[in-house]
Amino acid sequence: MKQRPNQDNPLKNLAALSGLGIQMGIFVFVFVRFGKWLDVYFGHSKKIFVALGAILGVAVGLYVVLKQLKKIQRK
Repeated sequence: MKQRPNQDNPLKNLAALSGLGIQMGIFVFVFVRFGKWLDVYFGHSKKIFVALGAILGVAVGLYVVLKQLKKIQRK
């Protein structure tokens, strides 16, 4: 029975997928921290840059995750 190429090694795929959540969390964390720094630097009390950092962190994280999922799917 012949397997499809992307199912050759399910453990390898599982390892690749398990790191995606951590990677996205790191992106959100870094962008929120940068937003906090910008809010302190510019003296904003409404935390505008924190909110923008969170949104941008999620967007960048999703982009990277989707790109890696496409790469895994092609294998």
